Amino acid sequence: MTTPSDLQTPSTDGITAPLRYPTFRRIWLASLLSNLGILIQGVGAAWAMTEMTASADKVALVQTALLLPVMLIAMPAGAIADMYDRRIVTLVALSIALCGATVLTALDWSGLTTPNLLLVLCFVVGGGMALMGPAWSSSVSEQVPAKMLPAAIALNGISYNIARSFGPAAGGIVVATAGAGAAFAINAFLYLPLTVALFLWKRVAEPSRLPRENLSRAIVSGVRYIANSPSIKIVVARTMITGLVGSGLQALMPIVARDLLQGGAQTYGVMLGAFGLGAVVGALNISEMRRRMSGEAAVRACTLSMSGAIAAVALSHNAILTAVALVLAGAVWTIVWTLFNIGVQLSAPRWVAGRALAAWQASFSGGLAIGSWGWGRLTDAVGVDITLLISAALMLLLPLLGRWLCMPPITERGEDAEILADPKVRLPLTYRSGPLVVELEYRVALENARAFHNVMQDVQLYRQRNGAYGWSIARDIADPELWTERYHCPTWLDYLRQRNRWTQSERALDEQATAFHIGPEPVRIRRMLERPFGSVRWKEDVPDRATSAL
Repeated sequence: MTTPSDLQTPSTDGITAPLRYPTFRRIWLASLLSNLGILIQGVGAAWAMTEMTASADKVALVQTALLLPVMLIAMPAGAIADMYDRRIVTLVALSIALCGATVLTALDWSGLTTPNLLLVLCFVVGGGMALMGPAWSSSVSEQVPAKMLPAAIALNGISYNIARSFGPAAGGIVVATAGAGAAFAINAFLYLPLTVALFLWKRVAEPSRLPRENLSRAIVSGVRYIANSPSIKIVVARTMITGLVGSGLQALMPIVARDLLQGGAQTYGVMLGAFGLGAVVGALNISEMRRRMSGEAAVRACTLSMSGAIAAVALSHNAILTAVALVLAGAVWTIVWTLFNIGVQLSAPRWVAGRALAAWQASFSGGLAIGSWGWGRLTDAVGVDITLLISAALMLLLPLLGRWLCMPPITERGEDAEILADPKVRLPLTYRSGPLVVELEYRVALENARAFHNVMQDVQLYRQRNGAYGWSIARDIADPELWTERYHCPTWLDYLRQRNRWTQSERALDEQATAFHIGPEPVRIRRMLERPFGSVRWKEDVPDRATSAL
C-alpha cells in the first residue's frame, strides 16, 4: 500500500494519469524493461528449440513450459499474495525467475543445453513468474486510487505490449548475431531494475486485527469465493475457452516464420514485433471501446476480428501481408484479455484479490498451455496452415458463448465496508470455538414475500463467498410473515472474518434485505455455539464457566 502522500488525487483524465504517482511510475518503467527481457528470452528459447528439433510439438511446448506453472500453482500463489506482503512475494518470485534465467545462460554458453533441459528451465522461469503474477497484479490497486485502476491495468498491458513491439525483433537480432545464450543473459540482467524499483517501494501494510489464515484455508476461501461469484466464474470460463482456441497463432509463430514465410530468427522477431505493435494500439483504445460498447459486444467484435486475422496468416506467404494481419490480431487479442482482467479485478474485494486474479491467470495460462500443446500436435499431423484455419473457424464460433456465458457489466470496484465491532458475548470463546450457528429472524409483509425471497438469493451468495456454509431460508407455516435465515461458520474466528469481509455493495444488499423487515423490533440475530453429542466432557464437580460468569 502506498503512503497517503502518494495517493493525492490528480486529474484522472487520460490513460496516462496513473503515471503521475511516483511508485506506480517507477515500477511501470522497470516492468517495461523486465517485459522486454522476458520476450527476448522467449525468442531465444523458441528459436533454440527450432534449431535443436524439427518437431512442431517440441517448439509449441516452449510456450507450454513457460505458462503451465501458472495453471499449476496459481491458487497457492494467489493465497500467498493475499496472506503476505505483496512486495516481498514479488521480490522472492523475481529471484526464482532470475536463477532460472542465469542457469539457462550458463548451460547454453557451455553447450550443454538439450530440448528437455531447455523445457525444464523454461518451467522454472515460468514458476517464478507464476508466483509473481497474483502479487504483482493485485498490488496495482495499492499504487493508485480505485477510480484509476482500469487505466493502471491497461497501462500494465501497454507496458508488456510496448516490449512486445520491440522485444521480439530485438530478440531475433540478438539470437541471429550472438546466439540464444545472449538472449537468456539479457533477460537475467533486465530483471534487476524491477528488483530495485520494488525495494524503493515503501509499502505501508495495514495490520489485520485477526490472525492470518493458513495456506490451505486461504486456498479454500479463495475457491469458495470464486464458486459463489457468478461474474468471476463467467470471466474465468470465457478466458480459458478463448485461450484454448486462440493460442495456436502465438505458439506456432516460429513455424509460420520458418515454413510459411521461409524466414529465420529475424523474420520470427519481426512477426512477433508486428503482433506487439498491434497490441499497443489495442491497449491505447481500450478506454474508448469500453465507453462505446458493452463488455460482451466488445469481446464478440474482437473474437470475430481475431478469426479473420488468423485465417489471413494461414493463407499468406507474404511477410508484409502476414505482418498486417498480426497487427490486427495483436490489437484485438490485447483488448479481449484486458477486458477479462478488468472484469476480475473490479469484481473482487481487496481481501481476496490475489486469489481471484490467480484463478483468472490459471484459466488464461492453462488455456494457452493446453491449447499450445494441442495445436502443436495437430500441426505435426496436418501442417501449420490447416491448423491455423481450424483455429480461425473455432474462433468464429466463440461469440455464441455469449448466449450462455454473457460478460457481466464492468463497474467500479466494490470497496471494503467499514470494520464491524465484534459482537458482545457472555460465553467464553476462543478463536477455535465452533461450529457457530447464526440465525436472523425477519418479519416480512405478505405482499413482499416474493421480492424478499429474490433478494435473499443474492444474500446467500455473498454470505457463502465470505465464509458461511449450510445457508438456508425458512418460512414459518403458522406465522407466514416470519422468515428465518440460518447459516454456519466453522469457528468463531471464521465468523469474525466473515463479518468483516463485506464490501459496500454487499452491505447495501444486506440493508436492502433488512428494509423488508416490519414491526417495532429490529431483525433478531441469534449466534449459537453448536454442541454435538460427545463434544462436551464436563465433570460433575466442574461448574459451567458461562453460568459462573453471569
